[in-house]
Order: sequence, then structure tokens, then C-alpha cells
Amino acid sequence: MLDIVLSVLIVLGGFFTLVGSLGLFKLPDFYMRLHGPTKASTLGVGAVLIASALYFSTKTGDISLHEVLVTLFLFITAPVSAHLMAKAALHIKVRQDKRTLNKSDQ
Repeated sequence: MLDIVLSVLIVLGGFFTLVGSLGLFKLPDFYMRLHGPTKASTLGVGAVLIASALYFSTKTGDISLHEVLVTLFLFITAPVSAHLMAKAALHIKVRQDKRTLNKSDQ
């Protein structure tokens, strides 16, 4: 049963990471590209880390704190860094695609 759970988490993690990477590659401007690594890739890496924590916790009998701490750090820092990058891009007036602009900005 544990093998199935670990396999599902790893496949989901790989899928979300792939979607985040494709979003980073395909989306037209900085603001849209910011969503790929901060949303989908964070979920993907988080799923892989949770699978790793489950595996090593059951193998050793102790809670695997390394993966838990890395997951916690990732989930805290990714949204904060994305917010700061978006604010910096707005401050230096990075060009936006037409699809990114609000109707009041046009």
C-alpha cells in the first residue's frame, strides 16, 4: 500500500513540475511566467519531498525532519519571493503583454 501512495506522489510531483516548467517556457511575459515555478513547481517539488519523507520515515522508524523542513521552507519562501519579484518588476516598469494588463491600465 505504501508503494502505491509513494508512486502516486512521485508521479503527481513530476507532473506538476513538468507543467510549471512548460509554463515558464511558453508564457509570453514575466508576470505570467512567474506563476509556473511558484505555483505548479512548488506543488510538484512538495509532493516529491513528502514522498521522500514518508519513505524514509517508514524505513528508519523516525520522522524524517530534513524533508519536512525543506518542504516547509519551500512553501513559505516561494510565494514571498514571487511577490517581491512582481513588485520589483512593477517598480522598474517591466513591459507587460496585452493579456496581462487590466482594462483600467489600457
